[in-house]
Amino acid sequence: MTDTEIVEKTIAFVKETLKGAEGGHDWFHIQRVFKNTLLISKDENVDILTVSLGALLHDIADAKFFDGDETVGPKMAVAFLESIAVNQEVITHVKNIIENISYKNSLDNNSTTKFFSKELAVVQDADRLDALGAIGIARAFNYGGFKNRELYNPDVPPQLNLSKEAYKKSNSPTLNHFYEKLLLLKDKMNTQTGKKLAEKRHQYLLDFLEQFYAEWNGNA
Repeated sequence: MTDTEIVEKTIAFVKETLKGAEGGHDWFHIQRVFKNTLLISKDENVDILTVSLGALLHDIADAKFFDGDETVGPKMAVAFLESIAVNQEVITHVKNIIENISYKNSLDNNSTTKFFSKELAVVQDADRLDALGAIGIARAFNYGGFKNRELYNPDVPPQLNLSKEAYKKSNSPTLNHFYEKLLLLKDKMNTQTGKKLAEKRHQYLLDFLEQFYAEWNGNA
């Protein structure tokens, strides 16, 4: 099977698996991350099959929708890739990308499973870009609505420097998520292309917040 055929089969698998998924973590999120991955890869020396599969499978079973179980996604991805006879070295690399891509894992200073590669760097940047800008805002409020969270509550301040466990358990208003994660992503980008794209999207978040507060306080 050619690399193109492997990617096409993976796309079909992901589309079918994520039917009916929450709007911020559905096929279209995967598609955007996949496109960003290919864009960033143009300026990076990476294995295209590995980054493609990593992007397509990185949220095949997001732990937040599986009672926090972070093993479901990697297991599902490995089982699928083995079923279409992908090279074992590639499978292992993709599994490592899925296990290490999330923002919350970067909060775990005691982790003994740290893994990093150029391929992870690219896919991680692509995923983080989708949490910034106009789409990042839309995804944040879509998930907040999905969890029935307040838009904003001036009496509930953001919690900075959260641990991984505290971050996972947080149910604070959606606007707090900007300060607890989204506004921190720009400075966590790995690649030059990722950093450049993040700058514009980061500024969009700042402009949105300025307008939001003005409207909230009756000043706009």
